[in-house]
Amino acid sequence: MTLIKSISGIRGTIGGAPGTGLTPLDVVKFTAAFATFIKETTGKDKVRMVIGRDARISGPMVRNLVSGTLQGMGVDVIDLGLSTTPTVELAVPAEGADAGIILTASHNPKQWNALKLLNGKGEFISGDDGARVLAIADNDAYAFAEVDDLGNYETNDTWLEKHIQAVKDLELVDVDAIRNANFKIACDCVNSSGGIFVPALLKALGVSEVYELYCEPNGQFPHNPEPLPEHLTAIAGMIQEKGADLGIVVDPDVDRLAMVCEDGSMFGEEYTLVAVADHVLKHTPGNTVSNLSSTRALRDVTNKNGGSYEAAAVGEVNVVNKMKANNAVIGGEGNGGVIYPASHYGRDALVGIGLFLTHLAKSGMSAAEMRASYPNYAMSKNKIQLEQGMDVDGILATIAEKYQHEEINTIDGVKIDFENEWVHLRKSNTEPIIRIYSESTTTEAAAALAERFMGELKEIAG
Repeated sequence: MTLIKSISGIRGTIGGAPGTGLTPLDVVKFTAAFATFIKETTGKDKVRMVIGRDARISGPMVRNLVSGTLQGMGVDVIDLGLSTTPTVELAVPAEGADAGIILTASHNPKQWNALKLLNGKGEFISGDDGARVLAIADNDAYAFAEVDDLGNYETNDTWLEKHIQAVKDLELVDVDAIRNANFKIACDCVNSSGGIFVPALLKALGVSEVYELYCEPNGQFPHNPEPLPEHLTAIAGMIQEKGADLGIVVDPDVDRLAMVCEDGSMFGEEYTLVAVADHVLKHTPGNTVSNLSSTRALRDVTNKNGGSYEAAAVGEVNVVNKMKANNAVIGGEGNGGVIYPASHYGRDALVGIGLFLTHLAKSGMSAAEMRASYPNYAMSKNKIQLEQGMDVDGILATIAEKYQHEEINTIDGVKIDFENEWVHLRKSNTEPIIRIYSESTTTEAAAALAERFMGELKEIAG
């Protein structure tokens, strides 16, 4: 059993003894702590929160626990039901709520769930705020409401249409261009809430044919839900069978977006942001931000369009903060996370779809031709399971010292930039692993670089 408390929220496996996984007692404790924190920061005795969930099996149970605990804390609850992370982010400020909680473990397998915590702007709370929530939870420093002060509970099923309309209303989303392109598109929504939202969006954007794969929101993930190439063989086959122009893949909470080309080849989740940024920068010149583990191609495209690129530590909060500081017009993460400030400061696959399809429609290119038009880098993504007592910080410090004569960035683990390639080693925020990301000019070179550093990590760790 695993329970991880980090900048990305409270995440764990379902079951086990309290404190060892995301048990009902843990859900109640952290929900009550967050409600207490929001009351402290707003100065209000009565607050409102928006909640929404993905379709994983534990969702109804966790939803019941969260909503009941919030009511028990005197919080009024607006429940969006089956929803997406970006939908809840949009709904929090629009509903005049003081905070939000998204019940999703994102790309993790079905035994996981999580509480993702949002402030009144619909953005993830900061690391300092998260530490305060954890301190409240650790000290049981919360008190439940008396019977006359219990919170109210209401459901709101209007946000599917509101989110779709918000995408259609974006200046750089051209519904007429998409409709005139007569796109035939397959989508893989891993049997989660994307199965409701993505087909509905595609039809609203005027896509002529939508082929649905794994769009039953029952939480039975048919493959590993992380949208990596090795998990996307089924949609690649469907694209070729149907003669589709594109495949669209999202993770369970619809904040990550990957594309598959018309020939079944991978556009690459790293290049989702690259293509969307190219479209945005052509119309609204400015700066971009991605995290340290993202492709150099975004920097290249930004420079080509006359902008400035900056890298942030991994984690949506860190990327958003850097985007605000640098006045970035587009940014995100190389895992297919598109953050478009003209909509909101959160990774949003639905916004990404609208921008990408507009770009594709206006380019006159196929998806494979568009992918070939960008600088071609290859990335290798690997991980090493953490063992009990492993001194990760010490291991990474040893690596940094060994390569001190190279270009080193230590704001988040260790990133080493060589002339034609780079490697980034960091402890995951969401899993008990060390991630090893490497990028080079070929797949073989990127894999070789990753293997080299995995070997060095293991040697140092003994």
